[in-house]
Amino acid sequence: MEDYNKIIESLEIRFVKARNINILKPVTIDNNYEVENYLILVTGGEIKFGKEKETATEGDVIFVPGGRPISMTYGSGSATILSKDDFLTNKDQFLKSFGEHSLSTEHYSYVAFDAKAFDSVNFFSSLDIPPFKIEENYKLAGLIKQINDEVKASMPGRDRIVKVLTENMTIELIRYILNNSLFVEKLATNSTYFKDPRLIDIFTFIKENLSDDLSNKVLANVANVSEDYVGQYFKMLTGINPQDYIEYQRMEAAVNLLRTSKKSIRDIGKEVGYKDTAYFCRRFKMMFGIPAGKMRRRESLMNV
Repeated sequence: MEDYNKIIESLEIRFVKARNINILKPVTIDNNYEVENYLILVTGGEIKFGKEKETATEGDVIFVPGGRPISMTYGSGSATILSKDDFLTNKDQFLKSFGEHSLSTEHYSYVAFDAKAFDSVNFFSSLDIPPFKIEENYKLAGLIKQINDEVKASMPGRDRIVKVLTENMTIELIRYILNNSLFVEKLATNSTYFKDPRLIDIFTFIKENLSDDLSNKVLANVANVSEDYVGQYFKMLTGINPQDYIEYQRMEAAVNLLRTSKKSIRDIGKEVGYKDTAYFCRRFKMMFGIPAGKMRRRESLMNV
């Protein structure tokens, strides 16, 4: 348990956004991809998720880890099936955020958040776990509601309270995973590699040098291992090859810049390590299912 305490202490937890959402018409979003982690509380109706179309109903919480595509169906009955791109073009027909009172019988609340170990690696993505349902967990459900209430209220001290509540929510989620012995092998792997200072050095170097050459040769020098071995070493400890991890980190940084800056798509691509703008745009759409420009337009609105 001490190892898990160290992991929790290492986490940089960041609130991203929270919304209450009306489901106007049932819709399925194929290969929905988000950078952040989501906790979704079903407050009315139902939501189906994953390949098996597991159903969550009122009172259930769904955890959707960031960094992996997932099929999501909002609402009961026959659903319109859309790609992520098509959904964003037509989202107001299907889902609509609301303030105090819902206008439909089916609705949900969510909180999106980051949790990074040593401010470098996405903790839940590193576990490579699928989305899963949490039943009858009144603490998590209550925290999701509290965060949404604070966001809506806009009272003095809101940001600080939301930060504390989001940290509490994340720890409760990890406790749930531990108490129910979920993903035991993956957690054991995590606790092992977090002890390896060479791997932490690689994570930190990648985070601080996204715009530069991050070939296996460069990473080998950081970890003081051979170029032939560094890829095997990284994958053995994390379950992913270093270049795939680097691309995810670059795309995550690109999303953050699209949200927080007015830089051009070309400049953002260069800043995160892509000299060829066309290649950056292709890879971005392949990963997120929407063009970079549409991601920016989405984030400029009150999004769902």
